[in-house]
Amino acid sequence: MAAAPSKPRRERRALAMLWPYVRHYPGRMLIAAALLVVAKVATVWVPIAFKDIVDRLDPRIAVLTVPIALIALYGVLRLIGALFGQLRDTVFERVSQRAMRTSGLDAFRHLHQLSLRFHLDRHTGGIGRDISRGTRGVYNLLGWVVFNIAPTLFEIVVVIALLLRHFDWRYAVITLVTMLLYIGATIWITEWRTAGVRAMNEAESLANARAVDSLLNYETVKYFGNEAFEAERYDADLRRYEDAAVKTESSLAVLNGAQALVIALGLTSLMAMAAMGVVSRQLSVGDIVMVNGWLLQLAIPLNMLGFTWRQIKQGVIDMEHMFALLDEHAEIRDAPAAQPLVARGGGVRFEHVSFRYDPDRAILDDIDFAIAPGQTLAVVGETGAGKSTLSRLLFRFYDVTGGRISIDGQDIRDVTQASLRAAIGIVPQDTVLFNDTIYYNIAYGRTDAGRDAIEAAARAAHIHDFVLSLPQGYATTVGERGLKLSGGEKQRVAIARALLKNPAILVFDEATSALDTRTEKIIQAELSEIARGRTTLIVAHRLSTIVDADRILVLDHGRIVEAGTHAELLARGGRYAALWALQARQPRESATA
Repeated sequence: MAAAPSKPRRERRALAMLWPYVRHYPGRMLIAAALLVVAKVATVWVPIAFKDIVDRLDPRIAVLTVPIALIALYGVLRLIGALFGQLRDTVFERVSQRAMRTSGLDAFRHLHQLSLRFHLDRHTGGIGRDISRGTRGVYNLLGWVVFNIAPTLFEIVVVIALLLRHFDWRYAVITLVTMLLYIGATIWITEWRTAGVRAMNEAESLANARAVDSLLNYETVKYFGNEAFEAERYDADLRRYEDAAVKTESSLAVLNGAQALVIALGLTSLMAMAAMGVVSRQLSVGDIVMVNGWLLQLAIPLNMLGFTWRQIKQGVIDMEHMFALLDEHAEIRDAPAAQPLVARGGGVRFEHVSFRYDPDRAILDDIDFAIAPGQTLAVVGETGAGKSTLSRLLFRFYDVTGGRISIDGQDIRDVTQASLRAAIGIVPQDTVLFNDTIYYNIAYGRTDAGRDAIEAAARAAHIHDFVLSLPQGYATTVGERGLKLSGGEKQRVAIARALLKNPAILVFDEATSALDTRTEKIIQAELSEIARGRTTLIVAHRLSTIVDADRILVLDHGRIVEAGTHAELLARGGRYAALWALQARQPRESATA
């Protein structure tokens, strides 16, 4: 197993991954750089203008006059420094916003490319938080580097050059040493504090994921009266965040104290030298004003340097998690030469298929069957027999570990995933709807469909009249995961959505399990009509729904133990006949009770 990359290497990689998002704006970057130079040169020149004004007003040096031109120059320089700084921010804002947008979009798209296995192992709330913080980190990092670090470094270089030109070399050396000590102390202490920041982020992500998971399962929490239990779990995560935050803020006092000490020593030394220069008449009053102005101007960004560095480190940390998602490799990928699926009749073939979620857990073993174009095949078996896994393999959410699956003779691993899934429609047992309108959820089957087609699909699923009876009709929102609808209503929306897709192959995974007997019979007859001419795979628990299937498979522990028509399997008196007798007996026993 390869060792995890070191922290500096991860940070350098995060910064390297940021570059592609900003390199497409060379014009804006050059303009922003030019505006930066003009703004900082004007800002640094302000103390020089102020020195000349003071010297003109000093009777020991010249005849006392009002330096109108210098005062005007002083005002113009201040205006240029402020105005061009704002223009620089405005020009570069598009780069920052676009980088934030495109990086978040790339992460979102990549998440949809990752395998079902990845999403089953991750907390959705935590992933969403990583993307949100990551895009914010991209924006903050660009902002602090372009608007704070780069201007500050440029200003430092210019000030040191002017100190060397106008004063003794010791002024420049003291200024440079002060800033190097300040920057070094800031970076060293901030690196020490980073561990606390990471702990805060991890605790925050875990708390957020826990809260989202609990709220998504609101009904389950209420069923078992576990509100206090959920609150305690959430509070435990918040407590970890609280402890990490307290440690982080406590270490901030150390950082601020070290920064204040370095700045105080440097400023005191420079001002003492300048004052002695004025006393010895080697410097004018204007000179000490100029030195003081430069030092004050440097002190402002230097005081912000600690905060800026922390923001940059925080941005890099936030970006790491998002870019780590981009580093996740998709388990299921299109083959290099993958071609679109050509669905002629929709014939499906499972050839000696075996599948394991992990090496020590066999799900399917040597499954071999075919569904002729236009025929219906049903799969039955006890819970955990591997029935629903068949549909996941057909959709290629996972790749088989043995054998092959083909549609019209084409191995599904050799065709594009988009074309494969476009040819298959599914009505799942656990129907999850978007927190949007009924119209939106039905239209999701074919996003370019018109209203007539959507309403026709709703009629076929026997939900149109119900929708019209609602106050807002098709504009009715279904709530989070469709919780505002009953189980039967959700499944009828799912059936309408699958019908709207008009696929060559249909998969019904316990499609009528949440319906009452009367509605089930109505929809079952409708599904039989819809399935006519289409290749159909039915995963069923209620055997009464699949008696008309062309062929029925009985699964047990991942193996096919029986196959045949309904009549043939009953006549055989095996596993299917036993299941049939059991389900036929249960309603009679309920009626007797």
